[in-house]
Amino acid sequence: MATDLSAPLVRDVEPTPIRVASVPSSHVYVRHLSPPGGATDGVRRLPDPVPSGAAPQSRWWPPTMLEADWVQAHHEDFDVFHIHFGFDARTPQQLTDLVDALAAHRKPLVLTVHDLRNPHHAGREEHDAQLDVLVAAAQALITLTPGAAAEIERRWGRRAEVIGHPHVVELEQIADWRAIRAMRGDDAPFRIGLHVKSLRASMDPAAVLPALVRAADEIGDAVVQVDGHRDVLETAGARYDRRLTDQVRSYGDRIDLRVHDYFDDQELWAYLASLDVSVLPYRFGTHSGWLEACRDLGTQVIAPTCGYYAEQGPVHSFVMDEGCWDEDSLVEAVHRAHRSRPLHVTVAERERQRYETALAHRTLYDTLLA
Repeated sequence: MATDLSAPLVRDVEPTPIRVASVPSSHVYVRHLSPPGGATDGVRRLPDPVPSGAAPQSRWWPPTMLEADWVQAHHEDFDVFHIHFGFDARTPQQLTDLVDALAAHRKPLVLTVHDLRNPHHAGREEHDAQLDVLVAAAQALITLTPGAAAEIERRWGRRAEVIGHPHVVELEQIADWRAIRAMRGDDAPFRIGLHVKSLRASMDPAAVLPALVRAADEIGDAVVQVDGHRDVLETAGARYDRRLTDQVRSYGDRIDLRVHDYFDDQELWAYLASLDVSVLPYRFGTHSGWLEACRDLGTQVIAPTCGYYAEQGPVHSFVMDEGCWDEDSLVEAVHRAHRSRPLHVTVAERERQRYETALAHRTLYDTLLA
């Protein structure tokens, strides 16, 4: 029997409030852990403290809640401490001080393991040391895929509950963006997107670009669209990459090159919805919010075999990690995407997942506080 999505999957009776110090609370992933449409699960996530001198676009960075002194001063304001992102700004000793402060005040720690390999770090040692502290100290662990859960158990002997990544695009906007993309004419070329955003250590767009151009040439009715941030592809940019810039510009009109500043959310959705497929050029990583936004919008994803992207949702995989790269596998992945039609996750399915995600978190918090 199908579940009636009009009946919230949380609770019919107003639940006892639980106050969560969520690090952070304003990130889109965390915001979508609450049920949609005004339903309540009784979980109140504290607003992110604004660090001194923080810019408006990064109000929660670095996360003040991760300071042991903050816990000492505010331990009466929350019931559960839940870490998602931001601890890469803290040393293992600072994290040890944090978990000691939580233990001293008997506040349970929940850790959602989004990244088993930090995409911003060229090496893994620092992130591993941070995880060694947090995974050992957490009373409960969550991760997004079975593969990540198996790696956590293999590395630390801890079991993590698997709760899938919720939607990224707002539910009420998904149908509108899909309608816009459906207006593209049947004669539009197959559009392959490679986004050269401010380069993370995990990204290797220079490796994948020749394969994408080759695949587009073989398909014929296809175009490679390369979007890049000014700070990477312009000489005055803070992260200017001359080698990559020279490579990209060497293709001339064989690619559609677009250089611009950061997209805001609406610009990003418009960009992703304009593509037939988006390519993730990662040498290492674990999970991807970008992938989830593409699923919301109906854009296919080509993802590397590193990490657990293929467990998040349907992707076309190609062989790439820190020690291995197979150009032919990427060319074939582009051809598969061209032959395929995207497998849409429906808005109703995303809404149901949102309710189930909220219920899973509330249930976990209840168990810890029982």
